[in-house]
Amino acid sequence: MTDLILSAPTPQASATDQVFDAVYRAIVSLDLPPGAKISEVEVAGRFDVSRQPVRDAFFRLSKLGFLAIRPQRATRVTKISERAVRDAAFVRTALETACFRLALDLVTAEQMAELRALLEAQQAAVSRDARAEFHDLDDAFHRRICEIAGHGHAWTLIREQKAHMDRVRFLSLSQDGQLALDEHVHILDAIEAGDAAQTDAWVRKHLGRILTFVSHIREKHGPYFEDEG
Repeated sequence: MTDLILSAPTPQASATDQVFDAVYRAIVSLDLPPGAKISEVEVAGRFDVSRQPVRDAFFRLSKLGFLAIRPQRATRVTKISERAVRDAAFVRTALETACFRLALDLVTAEQMAELRALLEAQQAAVSRDARAEFHDLDDAFHRRICEIAGHGHAWTLIREQKAHMDRVRFLSLSQDGQLALDEHVHILDAIEAGDAAQTDAWVRKHLGRILTFVSHIREKHGPYFEDEG
């Protein structure tokens, strides 16, 4: 099993949260690739915790669609479902277009500066080919828009839906990171201009782009995907 890195915990983070975050990141970044085995005992030993928080974290990951837990069989990282990617893109687009539309009317100058700073950090990550960092900053940008819109809970729903989508996104970042960033810039420019039609158009293009390359990603990384007939 890959070396799981435990990020610095917040004061409120439980052992379950810390294990969940570390395994989540390893799966999204494909350090734990689809089909890989993962052991409660080994993870508990790695983080010096009891098996219960690991079991709880594994259960949460299984609910997101990342782990397949079956009695008397090894727990494995799930393969990517192209169908689930397409379903997640539909749900995410519906929720985020609504949030971005609301944010356009509610965003303050201070919040706009915060969003611009996030894009500057994304550019630095792209320049260094720091894909995991860019992925986190990408999520931070979209999550912050939901919060500005007054619907931070929408991001929780989106995160629950997009597990398979995240891994396809990560596989695409080696080639498409700059394109994703450029689209973020267009979205933010449209918000700053108060242009609802352009904001909506760019958000739909940005979130729908995964549908144009998921089949290509599958051709390059066939063993990572489920055989869905």
